[in-house]
Amino acid sequence: MAGEILGQLLAACVGTAAFSALFGVPKKYWLDCGICGAVGWGVYLAVMAAYQTPIIGTFAASAVLTMLSRCLAVQRKAPTLLFLVCGIFPLVPGAAIYYTAYNFFMGQEALALQYGMDTIKMAVAIGLGIGAAYSLPGHLFGWKWEIEVWEPEKEGKK
Repeated sequence: MAGEILGQLLAACVGTAAFSALFGVPKKYWLDCGICGAVGWGVYLAVMAAYQTPIIGTFAASAVLTMLSRCLAVQRKAPTLLFLVCGIFPLVPGAAIYYTAYNFFMGQEALALQYGMDTIKMAVAIGLGIGAAYSLPGHLFGWKWEIEVWEPEKEGKK
């Protein structure tokens, strides 16, 4: 059981790092992106073990992933979306999207509708998790709000 979970976390890390390379992320952030993907997938697995519902797992994982991305953005002096877009990669319901299209074209509309609804629920859970984490104040993640006021009379005195 523990070996299987570690294997999944390693696969999420490597897969996310590979996606970040394809996405055009600078090399110095590949490991950080991979860690984001592994943490997001780990939260998803932990919540799934407790609640057995993928919607809650996806919501929790995307919220934690967004908070981690905000922290890494401050520490690494990089955009938050750099870590968030790559880190969310393991949570995207790609198989459900595939099965929606497959069943639709095979004439199984009821099954396609079921997969389609599952896909929409997962996408909404990802969006709500990101929105919930972004609604937290920035100073919790290390952002400093320093306002620099330009005064023209001081510039001429130098």
